[in-house]
Amino acid sequence: MTATRREFIQIGGAGLGAAALGSGLTTKWWGLDPDVVHDPGTDGDQVVPTFCELCFWKCGVLAHVKDGKVTKLVGNPEHPLSRGKLCPRGTGGTGLLYDPDRLKKPLLRRTGARGTQDFEEVSWGKALDFTAEKLLKIKAECGPDKVALFSHGFGGSFFKHLLFAYGSANVTAPSYGQCRGPREVGFNLTYGASLGSPEVLDIANSRVLTLIGSHLGENMHNTQVQDFAQMIAKGGQLVVVDPRFSTAAGKARYWLPIKPGTDMALLLAWIHVILDEGLWDRDYVAENAVGLDELRAHVADKTPEWAFTETTIPAATIAETARFIAGARPASLIHPGRHVTWYGDDVQRSRAIAILNALLGSWGRRGGIFVPTQMPVPKYPVPEYAEKPKATQDAPTGTVYPFAEEVLSHGVCDATVPGRIGSPGCPVKAWIVYGSNLLQALPQRKNVLEAIQNLALLVAVDVLPAEIVGYADVVLPEATYLERWDDIAPVPWSEPFLAVRQQVVPPMYESKPGWWIAKELGKRLGLAEYFPWESGEQLVTERLKKGGYDVEAIRKKGVVKGTPVPVRTEEGLQLAFGTPSKKIELYSKQMADAGLPPLPPFTRHEQPADGQFRLLFGRSPVHTFGRTTNNRFLSEVYSENEVWLNAKAAREQGLAHGDVVTLVNQDGVRSQPVKLKVTQRIRPDCVFVVHGYGHTNPGLKFAANRGMDDQTLVTRIAVDPVAGTTGMSVNFVVIEKTEKAADASVAAKAEA
Repeated sequence: MTATRREFIQIGGAGLGAAALGSGLTTKWWGLDPDVVHDPGTDGDQVVPTFCELCFWKCGVLAHVKDGKVTKLVGNPEHPLSRGKLCPRGTGGTGLLYDPDRLKKPLLRRTGARGTQDFEEVSWGKALDFTAEKLLKIKAECGPDKVALFSHGFGGSFFKHLLFAYGSANVTAPSYGQCRGPREVGFNLTYGASLGSPEVLDIANSRVLTLIGSHLGENMHNTQVQDFAQMIAKGGQLVVVDPRFSTAAGKARYWLPIKPGTDMALLLAWIHVILDEGLWDRDYVAENAVGLDELRAHVADKTPEWAFTETTIPAATIAETARFIAGARPASLIHPGRHVTWYGDDVQRSRAIAILNALLGSWGRRGGIFVPTQMPVPKYPVPEYAEKPKATQDAPTGTVYPFAEEVLSHGVCDATVPGRIGSPGCPVKAWIVYGSNLLQALPQRKNVLEAIQNLALLVAVDVLPAEIVGYADVVLPEATYLERWDDIAPVPWSEPFLAVRQQVVPPMYESKPGWWIAKELGKRLGLAEYFPWESGEQLVTERLKKGGYDVEAIRKKGVVKGTPVPVRTEEGLQLAFGTPSKKIELYSKQMADAGLPPLPPFTRHEQPADGQFRLLFGRSPVHTFGRTTNNRFLSEVYSENEVWLNAKAAREQGLAHGDVVTLVNQDGVRSQPVKLKVTQRIRPDCVFVVHGYGHTNPGLKFAANRGMDDQTLVTRIAVDPVAGTTGMSVNFVVIEKTEKAADASVAAKAEA
């Protein structure tokens, strides 16, 4: 118990408070008693293993139940991702289960316009009949590919299956086009494999970890944060590249406060130094990579002195950190990041990170990037889809953007507005939105709202009344992850395992599990044969039995582990790469053949004008963006965002810490009022806010009108020509002092 506390204290004090609040241990935890704290008041008379969905990491949870109520959530020690510990968000999961603002009954929009919040409560039968009737009409008149699914969350797999059976392959997720997509494409082009989710990083064994705009400790991905703490405890060193002095920067040997938009210059200069001084892993690269000569020529003039003029980082520091990073190879890891949609050249930046890791010999090596393994589990027997699911030609993936790997969410938005893009004909007519608040997840809100108003049908499947719910025609209240069975999770990881999500308590109100909603819709669409299971429990049980697994043992532990196999060369792994050359491709012939730069070029990005600041956004360690900001438990620690502004810049602007301000972007769009945090911990040319605040749906009675919604200000994007993903750190703001009395009118104007 003591080790657990110390590790979380090392990463960030805020996390400790949330963990304590979520578990009911507040009074004793604040004292930091070194002894084990027994807590009979919240120990359950029943403990049910499941896995979390407060973020995508899917950590193993032991849910304590007493008198029919979930009293606390703790980490499952059997689960390889949680290892007996939870992050603050996971511990506070009961705040979602017992949130008084939950959606309780199915809703149908009356005759009012979308967004007017004019709903009537209806039965499940009426809501599903209405939805199916609309979907059947769209299929008959326009074809099945005119329906799209936006999905975020593990339960979305049931709706993906429904859409495929219906005949549409328009399955999209903002987590790709607006978050991780460039990284996946960049590493696939280089190694022929992506990094997955959770990322397959051997941080615990790294000697040097380099973070480029990645905020471990604020971005609370449980396993990585635990590994980060272990690495630091073992003497591992840290290089942090960030315009903001983040929590991780406070642990760093080197903090490089880079000018935003110039990361590529630093990466190319590091590659220059490593090649020029012979610091790369020669044997590894000679055996496993192609394109070294082309790379050497490409960076010949990308010296530290050149990079200084772009990044403002002294040339001597660039050279020193390059040597430091290379000196720890192969246990030197350049973290690939996750939210990497910044400036529109994001695939190329991810390529540069992938190339640096290759020069260090870190792929498949201890302390670098391991090659995951996965346990097999048979599919539930269902018929083949009657016809191959189709994606609309107006939602481009590999045609306009040659290496896009998924349907693009903003492409679907464009394809929903008649005449905006693509071929003439019927636009996308219906959206099913599962667990994704598109109004805070997608940029260019004006375009998103225009697309919504052109729909014939918008279905929202959610737990809470997020902003997108207010624009729906049909609202289907889903049970929380603690109230439902979901499918099996065979997570690719360093040790093979299967995890199951079991129902901990019955669904509250009239909410239903996702598998049931998809099955009932399937029946009404004439697709019952694709949903032959009678319950989520039966689906999971049958799949496990067919795989020869001990079902009762898995139910008791929540997880089953397989036989370990080599995932690092030190354990006997033989490296293999899925690229056309079967090697690591430093020079990408695939890119050259597509008419794109085969080596990462430097692009000079627009900088803020005098009086402007670049808008940057990120996370709090106790929140998963807007998914948790209505959570009363977690908000005891952080209940409202604020704008970080450099102290010198604040003086020049005549602003003081605690002032209420409004941000106005380059297009004249105004934020809601928000408090100012004046600090030395950020460069003077940018501002920073925690994403996920400024909710405007009045159904979120706790979170509504707290803080500001940064996404309102993201009116410009830079589309990556390789993958079609959206760079969003290309917006600039000025800061105006605001009177608090103007809150309501400014907030209303921002939403309009």
